[in-house]
Amino acid sequence: MSRFGVEVRTFHRRPAGRLPPGLGALALGGFGIGLTEFLIAGLLPQVASDFAVSEAVAGRLISGYALSVAVGAVVLTAATARLSRKRVLVGLVALFVVGNLLCAVAPDYRVMMLGRIVAALCHGSFFGIGSLVARSLVAPERKSRAVAVMFAGLTLANVLGVPFGALVGERWGWRSAFWAVTAIGVLALAGIVALVPAWAGQVPPTALRTQLRAFRSRQVWLTLTATALGYGGMFGAFSYLAYTFTEVGGFSAADVAWLLMVYGVGLVVGNVIGGRAADRDRDRALLLALLGLTVTLAAFGLLAANAPASVVLVFLLGLTGFAAVPGMITRVTDHAHGAALAAGANVSASNVGNALGAWLGGVALSAGLGYRAPLFVGAGIVAVSFVVMALAAYTNRPR
Repeated sequence: MSRFGVEVRTFHRRPAGRLPPGLGALALGGFGIGLTEFLIAGLLPQVASDFAVSEAVAGRLISGYALSVAVGAVVLTAATARLSRKRVLVGLVALFVVGNLLCAVAPDYRVMMLGRIVAALCHGSFFGIGSLVARSLVAPERKSRAVAVMFAGLTLANVLGVPFGALVGERWGWRSAFWAVTAIGVLALAGIVALVPAWAGQVPPTALRTQLRAFRSRQVWLTLTATALGYGGMFGAFSYLAYTFTEVGGFSAADVAWLLMVYGVGLVVGNVIGGRAADRDRDRALLLALLGLTVTLAAFGLLAANAPASVVLVFLLGLTGFAAVPGMITRVTDHAHGAALAAGANVSASNVGNALGAWLGGVALSAGLGYRAPLFVGAGIVAVSFVVMALAAYTNRPR
């Protein structure tokens, strides 16, 4: 046990191939939180019409959520540092349920925004603290795979979120989508209460000052920087993919939905592969993932006018883009000696990167560089992330 309160290394051996049921409850929670983040994109026209606001104003329900994730990941994690991690997870999922319930019954736009903010506050802390709990449920050599299992819910939500919201909203109205997510949150809450053991990820009560000591580590800052740039490069390109497909690739607007589902399938596959690879040789796996993402983005920019190539490359974009996620999370928490605040900071870093990438992609479009430009901008950002990760790996070698 370290001075920062590394998680207790108590776990129960299970037969090969079997995972603790508590991981399934965490994955379900991740699925519900992911749905909340993504489904609103397919519901914006209905929400805008119902509340008599413009689509631009309705779009703030997305940006407001992202900003709240970045803030909540650090603030709530710091505020709950002295509490049992299982108790914190239960409270976070309860907050998620309340937020989505507010959205489902919202009488006006202001209450809807409040519900989105409340639901978003739990997002970063759930994945940060949940990753520490998940890794404590398995043997040390399987920790990245355990984190990947928890994030499988998020990647599945990325595949299903927008079409789920659009389908349910079209049939039963946009409020029914939030009622469905609220129900998923209740099930996840019950699962965590029943299946996650009280000792999971437990540490001695840790003062905020002690948590902050983790940020003295150069490796922590290098990993957070690589995370922000890696996410930023991918998301900067992803934000404008619909335009790339229709304006460069010659696809119809109706094709965009299934093309984004191909991307989502790539996320799921990359999450699994990345978790397994990180358990074998984490730094090497991270470098390969970032290099693969850089090459994929650059190739996509060059071949965007070729429809078959675009289908293959959007799958590879998802695969290489998410393959680094499990390893990045375990890397930052290892070098932070299990400090939950560092795990939350990793989620905040990814959201800061998302905002940076989307902004730089927009700058390239505003400069008249065309709809391939965000892909090349993304490749450049991820290339910097690769350099940062290479520096982190080099300086972390045993001497």
